[in-house]
Amino acid sequence: MAAEPSLSITAHLLPQNLSPWGMFLNADIVVKVVMVGLALASLATWTVWLVKSLELLTAKQNALKQLAILAHAATLDAARADLGHGRGPVVRMVDAAAAEVDRSADLNADGIKERAAALIERIEARAGRAVNRGTGILGTIGSTAPFIGLFGTVWGIMNSFIGISKTHTTNLAVVAPGIAEALLATAFGLVAAIPAVIIYNVFARSISGYKAILGDAAAEILRHVSRDLDRGAPSVSENWHVVGMRRPAE
Repeated sequence: MAAEPSLSITAHLLPQNLSPWGMFLNADIVVKVVMVGLALASLATWTVWLVKSLELLTAKQNALKQLAILAHAATLDAARADLGHGRGPVVRMVDAAAAEVDRSADLNADGIKERAAALIERIEARAGRAVNRGTGILGTIGSTAPFIGLFGTVWGIMNSFIGISKTHTTNLAVVAPGIAEALLATAFGLVAAIPAVIIYNVFARSISGYKAILGDAAAEILRHVSRDLDRGAPSVSENWHVVGMRRPAE
């Protein structure tokens, strides 16, 4: 008979819904904020994955196609004509090299090669920075989400112990739900962090491959410049009407 009050208190204090959604609704407001923030971080991770995957796939396909055109072209002007009105860093590198050859037609060949290489290097660097844009958030989420979830867990467990002191009961059936709600925050943190780390590493390898393609294209352009200069080919300005391109503004 003496155990009946304890059982009634336990039944009164025990949450009725112990599903993840029910535990979220019963959690402290701070723990709720933590879990909502982590859910938004997870949404951001998958959004970046979708957008950057499409961007990288398109960029790599275009760069590979343009690299093949460069490799099969006989001269820089021929490569520029074959690339036509294409877009992307490879086209910009070709345009920059051709414009430098045109502006420096009366100067030393070694200086032309050096200046063309500098221009191409800067275009390549800008393309690398552009393709990296957006991936930093993945590294931030991957490194901080577990700690944010842990903060929610610590806060929830602290509130559970405060509840123990207020109810004057140490019955596990009363204590466990509050601890489970707190641990849910850590689970949210891991759900947000693990995909972010994996996707970040996948993108890092893919971006390195894309930069390698741009490096190959840059080397191919410089070889064209060197060959054209050694042949004593006519300046680009003389061939502008052949390729149907306008001379870039000085």
